[in-house]
Amino acid sequence: MKATVHVMLKQGVLDPQGEAVRHALGTLGFDGVEGVRQGKIIELDLAGEDRDAAQDQVTRMCEKLLANTVIESYRIEIA
Repeated sequence: MKATVHVMLKQGVLDPQGEAVRHALGTLGFDGVEGVRQGKIIELDLAGEDRDAAQDQVTRMCEKLLANTVIESYRIEIA
């Protein structure tokens, strides 16, 4: 079973990497980009077939390690 975790900075948290990408896009001639938020995607290969157990396990992983829940939010997809 695969789990995909999308981690992004929460709204209102300064995103200097996103701002650098927005500036670089403008420099390269891509006008009209008013904002960029940068995040990360983490893919996990999990043993077992119980989707609910996998969801619970990945949630615990996010809360303990994969996301800094003070400044980041996360979304989990189980496939």
